[in-house]
Amino acid sequence: MKLVVGLGNPGPKYAGTRHNVGYDVVDYLAAGPGCSAFREKFEAFAAELKEGDETVLLLKPLTFMNLSGRAVRAAVDFYKLSPDQVLVVCDDFNLPLGKLRVRAKGSHGGQNGLRNIQEQLGTDAYPRLRVGVGEPGHDAVDHVLSKFKAGERKAIEDAVATAAQAVLTWVRSGTEAAMNRFNGSEDPAGGKVKKEKAKKPGPGEPPPATA
Repeated sequence: MKLVVGLGNPGPKYAGTRHNVGYDVVDYLAAGPGCSAFREKFEAFAAELKEGDETVLLLKPLTFMNLSGRAVRAAVDFYKLSPDQVLVVCDDFNLPLGKLRVRAKGSHGGQNGLRNIQEQLGTDAYPRLRVGVGEPGHDAVDHVLSKFKAGERKAIEDAVATAAQAVLTWVRSGTEAAMNRFNGSEDPAGGKVKKEKAKKPGPGEPPPATA
């Protein structure tokens, strides 16, 4: 069993916002073959995806972003999972629109969902996949709660599809394989960005901060 958590806020008011890109990645995975319907469990919407011989629990916490860790902790305790069996997918406004970054561990960097997950699990040693939602040109909170502009939608749709592939790579082959394949791929403008070394960040290498 592995757990994939997409962070976001519940309800139609927040659908399509930058902060809900984690939800979008989980929904993309759930729309594929081999996935059950969502049902309420662990203060979240939960569905089971079969990926080869692996069962993957897809989770969308319903506690709002700041309390995401409650749902994660409940699922971890129920299935007796270790932190390295949990992948959290979230937004990052310090990454260019559509860019992905996989990390094996690291600080929450100010991202409130990651902050609460770290508090609930008592460790920062769980994998996470950050999806770039573009830098704010104004207040950060307003930015992450805003919807993507028409000119941004193609880039974020492509990023969500690619992030889903990154999740499946993590399920099949682990964090380092996902880092090798998806950190520093095509940028949203169509050019190449520098490939990052596939290594687990140390204490002095936290991921970039997000809201």
